[in-house]
Amino acid sequence: MKIAAGQFTCAPADVSANVHEMVALATRARESGAELVVFPELALTGYELDAVRADPSLWVRTDDPRLDAIRESGIATVVNCVGATEGPLPAIETMVFGAEGELLTTYRKQHLFERERDVFTAGRRDGRFDFAGVRFALATCYDNHFPDLTSRGASDGCQVHLASSLYGTGGGAAELAAVHPGIARDTNMQVVLANHVGRAGPWTGCGRSSVWAPGGALLAEADTGTTMIVTAEVG
Repeated sequence: MKIAAGQFTCAPADVSANVHEMVALATRARESGAELVVFPELALTGYELDAVRADPSLWVRTDDPRLDAIRESGIATVVNCVGATEGPLPAIETMVFGAEGELLTTYRKQHLFERERDVFTAGRRDGRFDFAGVRFALATCYDNHFPDLTSRGASDGCQVHLASSLYGTGGGAAELAAVHPGIARDTNMQVVLANHVGRAGPWTGCGRSSVWAPGGALLAEADTGTTMIVTAEVG
């Protein structure tokens, strides 16, 4: 199957604007023949931690009507967002919707990075789902730096590792280039990364959303400054 990674510059704390951008990219991915599209970390709001802490209206649940346009886009979507919880803090949550809009799974980021620990609650379980005959593992940004998490996906029969992330210019770009092909080499899974491009809270996303083959060979890579999708065959 063909899948896509989408990168764009998020509108700060503007769920409606970011949904509009994701639907446009999802449509482009579907028209290119992709069956699934992955978006970056906190794509619904941008990486705006102060706004998230101050405004619970930015938190969403899986049935939030603001996500209707994404669910109706005709392609499976992997959407990372501020997920409402039963407690006082939200989670950095991945929601996976099928091509008919059905919920396939959710996953909450387990390894929170620096200030995230003051704003979010950490997840407690791994993320898995099956789609079109392929088994997928989910991770969010800093999660990908923990080999025990990524190796569990391979041990659980996953063929593709999906990473919704935020890597900035400078040192973040170097991390991106080292970590993700390393996961592909160490686990023998394909790895798909969706990253931010342009302003992302305190950072500037470096783009380079990519797909790597098992073993670490690069299959597709976006540029460093453009809203775009990259596609590759996986599974």
